[in-house]
Amino acid sequence: MKVHSLLREQNVPRPRVEVFDFFSKPENLARITPSSLGFVILTPTPIAMHAGTVIDYTIRVTGLRLHWTTLISAFEPPHRFVDIQLCGPYAFWHHTHTFEETKVGTLIKDDVQYALPLGPLGDIAHTLVVQRQLQHIFNYRYGIIDQIFSEKRD
Repeated sequence: MKVHSLLREQNVPRPRVEVFDFFSKPENLARITPSSLGFVILTPTPIAMHAGTVIDYTIRVTGLRLHWTTLISAFEPPHRFVDIQLCGPYAFWHHTHTFEETKVGTLIKDDVQYALPLGPLGDIAHTLVVQRQLQHIFNYRYGIIDQIFSEKRD
């Protein structure tokens, strides 16, 4: 199983506590996910985030509706949290969200480690489709997060 990495950083001009609070509400995931993925949270809301929280949702990939279950394996406000896939489209998914205070606001870091199922076929799918899809999703998030935190000025 080949593990791939996706690393992203983004600065926003808002205090770390405010930024962490936004990201610690799973209900906000739909706001920062492209509508083409048809993201739907199945877990009743509001969801109280803490280590051990399990979140069920569905996404649409290439027209197929997929069930995805994540576990919040670490929750350390306002510094970081980690979600891992318990059930879903990946053979392995480990996403660390880190929030660092800066002189001008908050540095958001996403470190995603993931692997696809199906061995060599998964590697081909990664090269042909999945890598670009994830780049698109995180590019979309970058733009939306920039808008959201630009609008929240005092």
